Amino acid sequence: MSDRAKVAVLVGAGDAIGAAVARRFALGGYHVCIGRRDAAKSQGLIAELTAQNAKANACSVDARSEAEVQTLFKRIEDEIGDIEVCLFNAGSNVSKGLVDTGSELFLKAWQLACLGGFLVGREATRYMTAHGRGTILFTGATASLRGGKGFAAFSSAKFGLRALAQSMARELGPKNIHVAHLIIDAAVDSEAIYQRMRARGVDPKTMPADSMARTSSIADAYWYLHQQRRDAWTHELDLRPSVEKW
Repeated sequence: MSDRAKVAVLVGAGDAIGAAVARRFALGGYHVCIGRRDAAKSQGLIAELTAQNAKANACSVDARSEAEVQTLFKRIEDEIGDIEVCLFNAGSNVSKGLVDTGSELFLKAWQLACLGGFLVGREATRYMTAHGRGTILFTGATASLRGGKGFAAFSSAKFGLRALAQSMARELGPKNIHVAHLIIDAAVDSEAIYQRMRARGVDPKTMPADSMARTSSIADAYWYLHQQRRDAWTHELDLRPSVEKW
């Protein structure tokens, strides 16, 4: 048995779902490596985990940059341990009418949510194939399943990410690499959502109990997927509150 650390790499891990997944996998004994464009934004989380005797660090990376993604993964493998889990959680939930959606906005949405997923997933595959095991997790959304009004750019990117995950799962399953796509069909209980609600004149405190998905509940789902036995792997899992219309 190798005495190298087992590592969970979380790319696009912000302060909501990404932070919750970091806490859950740190609790499970993983050295958590958080990759986001501005690593300084995760220093509070790193301090929190370190105070709990967990192993964690944050690195700045642009998921749209092939060179930066490759450098991140190589550094982790060279300096920290074996990458056993990889979460791709990046995406920009942009909403704009079709005529007002410029080509630059459309391209940026695709680069972040789809191209970034490809670059991160491919790099994780290189190392996991060498190790003979691994779990690659992708965060999807309602837009992964249907293109809503005003979401041409975001839905196109998320549709593409879902197709990527399916192709990877079919190719990598026989190599003992579990690829799973998780659809968050819900408002996430987070500060970002609260800000959007306040901008619409809605007080988050008036929302019924359990009408938004808790980030800790979502993180538990990711942990569950990683713990599955290989004779009964789930590829796609959708999460929504009991009151959500679908």
